[in-house]
Amino acid sequence: MPAARSASGPARWGLLSLLILSAFSHPAAGFGAAKKAYMREKVRKMFYHAYENYMAHAFPHDELKPLTKTFTDSLSELGNLKLEYLPQNYNGSALSLIESLSSLVVLGNFTEFQRGVLWLSDNLTFDVDARVNLFECNIRVLGGLISAHILATDTKSRLDHGLYKNQLLNLAEDLGQRFLPAFDSPTGLPYAWINLKNGVMENETTETSTSGCGSLILEMGALSRLTGDSKYEAVALRALRKLWSMRSSLNLLGTTLDVVTGEWIECSSGIGAGVDSFYEYLIKAYILFGSDEYWDIFHSAYLAVQKYFRHGPWYHEADMRTGRATYWQLTSLQAFWPGLQILVGDIAAANSSHREFFHVWQRFGVLPERYLLDHDMLHPTERYYPLRPELAESTFYLYQATKDPWYMEVGESIINSLNSYAKVDGGFASIRDVMTMQQEDHQHSFFLSETCKYLYLLFDDSFLADKNYVFTTEGHLLPIRSSWHEKLPESYISNWTSIKNGNQGTHASAMSLQVCPAMFIGGNITPWVESACHVPDSRVDHRCITDDDCGIDSTTCRRRTCSMAGYCGLWLFIL
Repeated sequence: MPAARSASGPARWGLLSLLILSAFSHPAAGFGAAKKAYMREKVRKMFYHAYENYMAHAFPHDELKPLTKTFTDSLSELGNLKLEYLPQNYNGSALSLIESLSSLVVLGNFTEFQRGVLWLSDNLTFDVDARVNLFECNIRVLGGLISAHILATDTKSRLDHGLYKNQLLNLAEDLGQRFLPAFDSPTGLPYAWINLKNGVMENETTETSTSGCGSLILEMGALSRLTGDSKYEAVALRALRKLWSMRSSLNLLGTTLDVVTGEWIECSSGIGAGVDSFYEYLIKAYILFGSDEYWDIFHSAYLAVQKYFRHGPWYHEADMRTGRATYWQLTSLQAFWPGLQILVGDIAAANSSHREFFHVWQRFGVLPERYLLDHDMLHPTERYYPLRPELAESTFYLYQATKDPWYMEVGESIINSLNSYAKVDGGFASIRDVMTMQQEDHQHSFFLSETCKYLYLLFDDSFLADKNYVFTTEGHLLPIRSSWHEKLPESYISNWTSIKNGNQGTHASAMSLQVCPAMFIGGNITPWVESACHVPDSRVDHRCITDDDCGIDSTTCRRRTCSMAGYCGLWLFIL
């Protein structure tokens, strides 16, 4: 793991490149250049096998059915478990093409990227009588269009700028405009479903999820910054603020709620389905837009998660009102959490959870959708694996933070499993049952936008060199731009914590001081330096007079106490 280096001002920005995923240049010892190139090409072939089969058998419909080499117009089905109100004359929105555009740029295929951009510019329309899930349409379609527009206007995209005149941004703005009626509720919380042509349907369900209300700010905020129209960001921020105001006294939120009454429907919560991207978008909005409001909410929410959900390397679910455990289960969506922890510097905790997820992957060959930890058994019905990207995503983040070649070995294992169990002649099929490896006739669009992208970047991150991006929850790239910030990068990107220095109060960034759990210099172990989301001790030598001089421990999230010897407890770790 890399050692910490002191930095200030603009240098801190470069030091924190793991946070914003500028590429590192250090080679992975034991995983040579030839092996990395081999694995990179293996992922490239996976992507094109999936993409070319989609283009041949499903385009311009939404997603590919790889077993029968046909298609599904699935945009109106995403999140629609009961398959209600399906449109009659909807023929797809080229969803998988939209999702593929940023991946094509990462892979360096500017010719195909231009072809896709121009086709969408000439043919895509949202004037369709189709009821869609706001959250899914936001992260997949709106996010995909905004990211592709940004990449298209980059001079390095090699796009013919005589042909491209912001058509994708115009489409994104049209879609964002169609989202606005969803926010017209008594609480300002958006309805989960919106008809693209007719707005909110009569007698529409008022139930939605925490993710559905709190995970709109990146795409809607970016749309406002690109168009100069603040209304998109304003409604998303209003919803986020309302959602946070509904938290319990423990700073926990439930899973589902009513957008009309503002009442919770499901009070059990965790870091998995229905809540996951709420946490993700808080920290990423802080990075992208620089508002302390996002950090303050995230900081409180993150500490609550560590206090009430964490059990060793696992995270169970708990009642938002009492903090008492409700469900002890692993869900595949939870595998994003180690990647989030890397963004705030909790490397040790991220590594611990990631290894447990990977052990489950090794046990079954892929990651089951739900595993009952208290019974040590698969969930009786949710035994599938729909090619989800979360474990690959966290593996990529952890490698960027540590440069430990073991994470490349994890990536190799994931790639081999996907090729062994999911690859078919017509693309990549989801796994219906991880016990039998029975396949399902569906290739989700996120396999192209996320799974393949993170695996490729694990073995070749050259695209990220000298670039600062935030990845949305769908893997789409949004650049960090000073013009989008409320303040200077060194101020917004750090968790500024007051440190006592004699009679002077100074500020130090816990992120810029982040190191691995222990660092050896000349045979000595340096003191543990707190990660960004926690509170360091008042003195760098960890001496104290009262408990108030001690901070919050980074792995237990408990306040340290001042010992009889005058030192804050739990600050030194030996590996």
